[in-house]
Amino acid sequence: MSLNHAVVNHSSSARVQALKAKHKNLSKQIESEQSRPFISDQMLVELKREKLKLKEAIEGIREDS
Repeated sequence: MSLNHAVVNHSSSARVQALKAKHKNLSKQIESEQSRPFISDQMLVELKREKLKLKEAIEGIREDS
């Protein structure tokens, strides 16, 4: 493995970890929103859409690695 390839792998790994942290945070926000007596459907849809985008980004990085 070349040094350049190792740097790319480390960078990808750091990016995946950051995206996973955001994904986890969104999961908590979604749970919080769902536990409210008056759920904001619009907010819930936006959070779920963002969570899906993060999941797709994580999978894309993994496929490229």
